[in-house]
Amino acid sequence: MRITDDLLLALSWDDAQGELVLLDQRLLPEKRVYMRYITLDGVFGAIRSMVVRGAPVIGIAAAYAMVLGSRNLPDETVAFFSGLHTQAAHLASARPTAVNLKWAVDRMVRNAESRRGASILEIQAAMLAEAKKIHAEDEAICLGIGHTLLPLLREGMRILTHCNAGQLATSRYGTALSPIYLALEKGMSLRVYADETRPLLQGSALTAFELHAVGADVTVICDNMAATVMSQGKVDLCVVGCDRVAANGDTANKIGTLNVAILAKHYGIPFYVAAPTPTIDMGCPCGARIPIEERDEDEVSTRFGTRTVPMGVKVYNPAFDVTPSGLITGIATERGMILPPFDAGIRGLLG
Repeated sequence: MRITDDLLLALSWDDAQGELVLLDQRLLPEKRVYMRYITLDGVFGAIRSMVVRGAPVIGIAAAYAMVLGSRNLPDETVAFFSGLHTQAAHLASARPTAVNLKWAVDRMVRNAESRRGASILEIQAAMLAEAKKIHAEDEAICLGIGHTLLPLLREGMRILTHCNAGQLATSRYGTALSPIYLALEKGMSLRVYADETRPLLQGSALTAFELHAVGADVTVICDNMAATVMSQGKVDLCVVGCDRVAANGDTANKIGTLNVAILAKHYGIPFYVAAPTPTIDMGCPCGARIPIEERDEDEVSTRFGTRTVPMGVKVYNPAFDVTPSGLITGIATERGMILPPFDAGIRGLLG
């Protein structure tokens, strides 16, 4: 029996209307509001403003955005492809750290370019089919990651995760949460500690929300409580998602993940990264080369309409950090587990 909730899907494509439908994650957990998009610029704004978040689902949204954008291009071939490349570059700039965004955009452009001799309508139809393929592939990838990590789980295990790497960040099941869903489907009892994840609270607003919706035993802790919980022997395993994996195994994930990895190393707790193979960037040699998105200071200085930082005080707000490969126990992909040395393991996995 599938335990994940169809009502919590982050994204769907409405074939009848030709529209992209996104669950506005900024309003969770109190409201479920679905937004409809008919333009590439609209989806760009949704990605940038975090209506939709999570590397895999951002990639899917971008694929459909390219379909929407193609509808506003000229019917003449040269002008069509010139406009398509311009749209692709614009869309890829929405969020720089998550590699899935550019990966999906580039894949959509390659799909269109491979059909240059066809009519514009045929190219557009092929692009929609490719976006749907990316969408379906992600669900299979998430299930594969879940099966890779599931053997690590046992009855009564206590798992700590950071940010949201569940169904709301993907097509279904998630990456880091996928093995938890699979374990629940088997009747296994688990306890999950969800880091609150400052400053945007993805752990408390999203991870706790979706796990609670399926009856999981989930406890929210503030980010700065992780050390105490680990020191009390309450954590057996840490599993997090990622937005990019460098060729040497360094991984970028939501800010605060590095803290968790350092603590897990200190307390001897296994620390695993759930990584769909599209997040592996072989063109990026190490974590120092991963671009880190910096977001608006208001995300830190103002919460729930109340200013929490004095006016005039500077704010530094990197959205991601990089966990060095030396802190990682294993990288779980849909094709299997990668163990140290990660550079050789990644090359072997990707062939």
